[in-house]
Amino acid sequence: MTETMWTGRGAQETAGDRRAAAVRRPGRVRRRTKITCMNRQTLVAPSILAADFSDLAGSVAQVPGADWLHIDIMDNHFVPNLSFGLPVAEAVRTHTDLFTDVHLMIENPQRWAPLYAAFDSVTFHLEAVEDVAAATALADELHRAGTRAGVSVKPGTPVEPLLDSLASFDVVLVMSVEPGFGGQAFMPEVLGKVRALRSRIDAGSLSTLVEIDGGISVETAAAAGAAGVDVLVAGSSVFGSDDPQAAVDAIRASAAEARQ
Repeated sequence: MTETMWTGRGAQETAGDRRAAAVRRPGRVRRRTKITCMNRQTLVAPSILAADFSDLAGSVAQVPGADWLHIDIMDNHFVPNLSFGLPVAEAVRTHTDLFTDVHLMIENPQRWAPLYAAFDSVTFHLEAVEDVAAATALADELHRAGTRAGVSVKPGTPVEPLLDSLASFDVVLVMSVEPGFGGQAFMPEVLGKVRALRSRIDAGSLSTLVEIDGGISVETAAAAGAAGVDVLVAGSSVFGSDDPQAAVDAIRASAAEARQ
């Protein structure tokens, strides 16, 4: 992960996986721009957990200017909620050209995560695997399958055990609510974890992105941006808005301004 590319609005792509991505997405042409630790974008990923489940395609069409599309997969075991699985996620993918960001809130990700390799990025929870070594092994497997690999931590899980292994992951997702349900209040105490990740990533000139998920609004986006977040997942504040695309733009601008 020392040299990366971004395609489209936010797709991070290594030299080794561009060919696999082309196979998965025939005919898709994306603008490529170099990304470095000194030239980071602020990205917004609307979460379809807050979209209209009776018209997911219509909801996705409301945010054409988003950077990523966040897809939460819940099994009612790892978290106390059930969302949707691979067939629905695959159907959503056929209705968007956005970078697809799958977040697996499930038990036994070693079994299920590789099935999502056709998506642009797959994030699983550190708490769902045995230890950091198991997490890096799963990340390696996802990379071999042609996708990007992320690891997520709940609000009560420290990030220190991950700091020496950040190069193994394309994304570290910090939960700013307890995972399982949308519409919860932002937990500002997790921003210390964001700052710790940002410091180690910048010190090592790593391309790993810091993502945050939970309670993101225009106001909380500013705090997250100031702490060094790269990617903001927003659900209710986007799809609960009268103008979802305007909400995406406002969240992005708030975080980007605070980050300067």
